[in-house]
Amino acid sequence: MNVRIEESWKRQLASEFEKDYFVRLTEFVRQEYAQGTVYPPGRLIFNAFDLCPFDKVKVVIIGQDPYHGPGQAHGLCFSVNDGVPFPPSLVNIFKEIESDLGTPVPTSGNLTRWANQGVLLLNATLTVRAHQAGSHQRQGWEEFTDAAIRTLATEREGLVFILWGAYAQKKGAFIDRSRHLVLSSAHPSPLSAWHGFFGNKHFSRANEYLVSQGKEPIVW
Repeated sequence: MNVRIEESWKRQLASEFEKDYFVRLTEFVRQEYAQGTVYPPGRLIFNAFDLCPFDKVKVVIIGQDPYHGPGQAHGLCFSVNDGVPFPPSLVNIFKEIESDLGTPVPTSGNLTRWANQGVLLLNATLTVRAHQAGSHQRQGWEEFTDAAIRTLATEREGLVFILWGAYAQKKGAFIDRSRHLVLSSAHPSPLSAWHGFFGNKHFSRANEYLVSQGKEPIVW
């Protein structure tokens, strides 16, 4: 199959594109885009991979679903396009960065600047029907993103995996903690942020680990 995705990821995930589940997933996604509004725009489905080649990944943040409102999703978990109001979870992420590192809250919620530094901002499900959260779950995306996480965990060393909330923690349960730093806490959503997300210091802890591995820290 001719999947338009960054070349290093295309090589790493080549076997996935030939599997039955991915063929079915592709057909489902094509039909969904043909029949109505789906986010993100088709060209940005693999944006997380395109902006962060396999060998450049330093940190992995796992989200669940793309935002399902107009103009928000652009293929990076928790991120929104320039000029779009910050969703509540992103507000809390910026609050924690400010508390942890003293970095002021930015004017844009576009996290492309993180991706360009080696942060893979990966949703478990890469597409969603407009205004219908979870509408593309259990169609095959989860298997595909599991494969991406697995190849990073097995082929690379010294990465940081950030798992916020029970869903992400379950998805990253197999990661070898002796080879990578795995940071887990409550999710940054307003429902849970006060139960262990605030004060987790994941951003400074990630940078300390990267420096210990001889890598450049992330400018959060």
